[in-house]
Amino acid sequence: MNISDIQTRVIDEVRLIPQNKLLELYSFIHFYRLGLEKIQTNTEDIMQFAGSWEEMQDEEFDKFSEDIAERRKTAYSKFCNNFW
Repeated sequence: MNISDIQTRVIDEVRLIPQNKLLELYSFIHFYRLGLEKIQTNTEDIMQFAGSWEEMQDEEFDKFSEDIAERRKTAYSKFCNNFW
């Protein structure tokens, strides 16, 4: 299936959505697209750091990795506690 066919099918599906749900669908599509743009931008930004830790000693890198893991664990538990 080519891009044009997919776009036509998406548009056909949108036309079947009840009018009172169109704003909700628009918001979903809009924020989905913005998220994709953000991911692309972040990936480009992150690639600037490729190889940054290449010269770091193994022991120092292991400590750094452990610190990151602990920070993620702490952040995740705070998120879960606030969410639930």
